[in-house]
Amino acid sequence: MIKPATSNPALQAPAQHAAAADPALGLLPVWKLSDLYPAKDSPAFTADMEKATRLSSAFEAKWKGRLAEAAAKTGPDGLGQALAEYEELEDLLGRIGSFAGLTYFSDTSSPANGKFFGDVQSKLTDLSAHLLFFALELNRIDDATMDAALDRDPQAGHYRPWILDLRKDKPYQLDDRLEQLFLEKSMTSAAAFNRLFDETMAELRFEIDGEKLPLELTLNMLQERDEPVRRKAAEALSKTFQQNIRVFTLITNTLAKDKEISDRWRGFDDIADSRHLANRVEREVVDALAAAVRDAYPRLSHRYYTMKAKWLGMEQMNFWDRNAPLPETPNALISWSDARDTVLSAYDGFAPEMADIARRFFDEEWIDAPVRPGKAPGAFAHPTVPSAHPYVLVNYMGKPRDVMTLAHELGHGVHQVLAGGQGALMSQTPLTLAETASVFGEMLTFRALLDKTKDKRERKAMLAQKVEDMINTVVRQIAFYEFERKLHTARQEGELTSEQIGELWLSVQAESLGPSIRISEGYETWWAYIPHFIHSPFYVYAYAFGDCLVNSLYAVYQNAAPGFQDKYFELLKAGGTKHHSELLKPFGLDATDPAFWSKGLSMIESLIDELEALDKA
Repeated sequence: MIKPATSNPALQAPAQHAAAADPALGLLPVWKLSDLYPAKDSPAFTADMEKATRLSSAFEAKWKGRLAEAAAKTGPDGLGQALAEYEELEDLLGRIGSFAGLTYFSDTSSPANGKFFGDVQSKLTDLSAHLLFFALELNRIDDATMDAALDRDPQAGHYRPWILDLRKDKPYQLDDRLEQLFLEKSMTSAAAFNRLFDETMAELRFEIDGEKLPLELTLNMLQERDEPVRRKAAEALSKTFQQNIRVFTLITNTLAKDKEISDRWRGFDDIADSRHLANRVEREVVDALAAAVRDAYPRLSHRYYTMKAKWLGMEQMNFWDRNAPLPETPNALISWSDARDTVLSAYDGFAPEMADIARRFFDEEWIDAPVRPGKAPGAFAHPTVPSAHPYVLVNYMGKPRDVMTLAHELGHGVHQVLAGGQGALMSQTPLTLAETASVFGEMLTFRALLDKTKDKRERKAMLAQKVEDMINTVVRQIAFYEFERKLHTARQEGELTSEQIGELWLSVQAESLGPSIRISEGYETWWAYIPHFIHSPFYVYAYAFGDCLVNSLYAVYQNAAPGFQDKYFELLKAGGTKHHSELLKPFGLDATDPAFWSKGLSMIESLIDELEALDKA
């Protein structure tokens, strides 16, 4: 946008496009949130809030204390009917919450958006309190009675995957009053500090040559060709992070303690076990992944950064040079229309159905692409609810990495559309498999571009960028996971100072990046801007899980396995109805086998081998 967006995009003119800061990018789309509701104060939104309030209370009055009795019946008084009504409510509440969240992330600097988001969150928490009994009471029904109910009633049997998944939470449930307290207090604990982080980050400005820039534009300068530009960006980032480090330290300490209290009351043994449970993945599998990646540091990041330092004419790169483009990298910006065509063409080459779904995001204005003050940084795909459709947010600046980010988020979007058929209760995919379609979409786009590239220098630049992206996805994210493990472990002994957190951060960074990256003063504060540490503790290993999984999956695809596309679409359509072991079995893959992770990491190593061969040729 030419001027800062200070209003909900749903209130803008029907043509949901904005001029980019650089005309070379062309018109960039702004998402059309009116598909959810016309506006914050629209009669449709008000009516749904009133409907949600009425139905939540009615649901509690109808079913609370009666689920064991309902399990012995079918029809309008049976368990299947209760589950169907609960799912309808989840979809309605999800639609309301999605609209509030996407409005807020459109411009987190807007006080009106912040108030709207906070008020809606508070109201939804109140309504959820009426529904809290449902999962707790279901889990108090004994296994024999529940199995009989699911076998007897086809309507209830439809929800069997959700019920079986829910029962995995049973050992960590508290009594009803405590669960209600945890739910209601979340608004003034974790949710409040999440919002403080978002709004603080949105307000930060980083001064470079007299110009004050937001986070996204400043981070983008770390990919500029000129080293002085990268250095100035890094210095500006370090300076502003340091000026605000007390706030980020307080947020981090508070959320880590909040999590420790919850884990202790629920009886989790390990600091990451609650995340593993949410991901429906065994701790041993994650430990094997983390160990395999740590063992591969010398063969991957250390080796690659040594090569890159030589290509850049340096004995040792500074930390701000890590994502610098190679001299061979084309300097021209990639227009939005070219990015769109590149991704859709790659998707179409794999399966026309995949491209058709992705095309809807462009044609029906489900993407928000421009960089603007106040807009949430980074990128995400939000599934909303099955009765609506997903939305994608990117901050598009025309870099090759931005094209890969677009391919990544559209992969999520395709996955979310396909999984939507499972309904509101069973469409959510565990994080370990949620990254499958996104990373696979990136790989398709990369391979399609690489196959068209015959020039040796351009091929080298493309391979190098892909290796860096994979290192960022695998090595960097496991280093993040190790940092979180150290931080949450240390927090159990008492509050951490900014300096202590910085020391933990530097220890994992030095280990993962290797000796060819000089970690100098200022970098000790860079943990502060990573949103995953705040919003989703221990989420980060899902990226490495997804990348290694996709590397193995893509190897199966390259070997022209019969019916691969059909099996792949079945995996995506499954949503949250199957465990990762069941979903990977048709491809002959097993994440519990240590060799699985070695196979995934070997693909990164093979790309580094190819780069080295190109360099010697």
